[in-house]
Amino acid sequence: MTATNQPIKISRFDVASYLTDEATIQAYLNEMLESGTPAEFVQALNDVARARGMNDVAKGANMGRTTLYKTLQSEKPRFESLAKVLDSLGYQLQVVSKHA
Repeated sequence: MTATNQPIKISRFDVASYLTDEATIQAYLNEMLESGTPAEFVQALNDVARARGMNDVAKGANMGRTTLYKTLQSEKPRFESLAKVLDSLGYQLQVVSKHA
């Protein structure tokens, strides 16, 4: 066996390419909401929006595509904006008891 000096090609991991069905998307968002930080949850929304198509999500959220990008890349996005994105994706937040 001879060694070659060919560079190894590594592609960047993109979680959005694995978000192909509703069950996976819901599990991903719920996991990030339950055990992640607020910033990780917003990143998860970004991943799902990219998987669904940013144009379609922006239209459903009644915002421009640029505004959607800025919202999902902001350190402190407005709750109202996140609620619109969730609604566009077909989801909602729900408050449940931690002690149930």
